[in-house]
Amino acid sequence: MRNLDIRRADWSPGRTMDFRLTAAQEEMQRKVRQFAEQEIGPVVNEFDSHSGFPERVVLGMARLGLLGLTVPPEYGGTFTDTLSYVLAVEEVSRVCGGHGLILAAHNSLGNAHIAMFGSEEQKKKYLPPIARGESLSAWALTEPGAGSDAGGTMTTAIAQGDSYILNGSKLFIISGNVASTFVIMASTDRAKGTRGISSFIMERDTPGFRVGELEDKLGVRASSTAELFFDNAPVPKANLMGKEGEGFKQALQNLDGGRISISAFSLGMAQGILDDCLRFLREPEGARLARSQAVQFQMARLATETEAARLLVYRCAYMKDAKIPYSKESAMAKLYASETASRNGMACVQLMGPAGLTRKYAVERLTRDAKLAEIGEGTSEIQKLVISRQLGLG
Repeated sequence: MRNLDIRRADWSPGRTMDFRLTAAQEEMQRKVRQFAEQEIGPVVNEFDSHSGFPERVVLGMARLGLLGLTVPPEYGGTFTDTLSYVLAVEEVSRVCGGHGLILAAHNSLGNAHIAMFGSEEQKKKYLPPIARGESLSAWALTEPGAGSDAGGTMTTAIAQGDSYILNGSKLFIISGNVASTFVIMASTDRAKGTRGISSFIMERDTPGFRVGELEDKLGVRASSTAELFFDNAPVPKANLMGKEGEGFKQALQNLDGGRISISAFSLGMAQGILDDCLRFLREPEGARLARSQAVQFQMARLATETEAARLLVYRCAYMKDAKIPYSKESAMAKLYASETASRNGMACVQLMGPAGLTRKYAVERLTRDAKLAEIGEGTSEIQKLVISRQLGLG
């Protein structure tokens, strides 16, 4: 069952659940799938081999309105509902995890943070060019000593006149080398730990700001990952989002939505791996394997787990739009979908044998891409921690 939706007035027992996509959602799915297969498919191995930024493809995403999927229409965006956004990320990631990550990080981290917590003036200034694709956004929380534990944030922002002066560095920032608009978390009061972290909008041409070398990664190689450095970099006080000390709370709330996004990213890769393995089994090279009941049973299990992941992800999209608390559910979706993508990959590589290790099939590349999903935006271990706390443990 590929087309799933969750439409329910509330979560009371006895209510009807409708698993059909709306006509608009089906059109979004069809449009993005066609774009991904025709525009991304032919270049995936090129970017996987040599990395680099797929500028032409990203401009194509912009023309489709995909770079404004989390931006409200009043600020030039194309947001309609979260499931439509999930479908777009899923379909791009089904073809290439790297391209899917560019789309997901731009929308769910940088764009979404400004849309949720920016002032009216900040939204009017920064969101329209972001939504049009004239400016990519990047979101910077992680540091060399502050990954899962943001309390270790060392980047500081000291008020001085009309500005905050930033010093420090950020690590593993998606699209950090190509973005023009950055959301930066920095400590305005180190003594307060996470309660002293604030969020700022920084422009690329800020004096004292520079981008370091790109990471040479296992997978998602179409998506660039960079280190950022701040050396007495001034940010106008007008670019503080919210109040001092609210940045970490904002980041956690943004990550709840980001987990839906990376869950969709994971789901797309899980489905892409499954589709590619089925293609192998229908070809002469794999036809004999396909007649084996052991293989049939294994594929049945992988397909079932992929559909289970889809239900978790789509449910979260509905809950977000219905303004139902979804922290636990998004952590569950992220945990299960990311691990499903990795399990699908390793199982299909094993099943396909030497063919699964070659670039002839997408399984090899998507399996490498999928590993990031278990680490980015909170590791699997962090998701288990979130879930257990929501269960009243710890």
